[in-house]
Amino acid sequence: MEKIIFFGLVIPILAYVLYLGGMAIMNGFKSKEANRAEKEEAESESSETSSQQSSNLSDELTKLNDLKEKGILSQEEFEKAKNRLLNN
Repeated sequence: MEKIIFFGLVIPILAYVLYLGGMAIMNGFKSKEANRAEKEEAESESSETSSQQSSNLSDELTKLNDLKEKGILSQEEFEKAKNRLLNN
């Protein structure tokens, strides 16, 4: 009789503890996956931004070169503007 009462209480309690532990582990995995997805999204956005900046820089340098070739800018002015673009 004592064994029946003991196992009638212990087994459900152990099952509940195992259930809670499993749920905690699964929530941890879900959170980790969500963080990984956010990090990948942020990295892709930063790479897009850097590619846009390099494209803009290339366009600006091309415009400066065209102005220099047309004679609108002197070599000194071209160098100053180019250095200002490259240092920013």
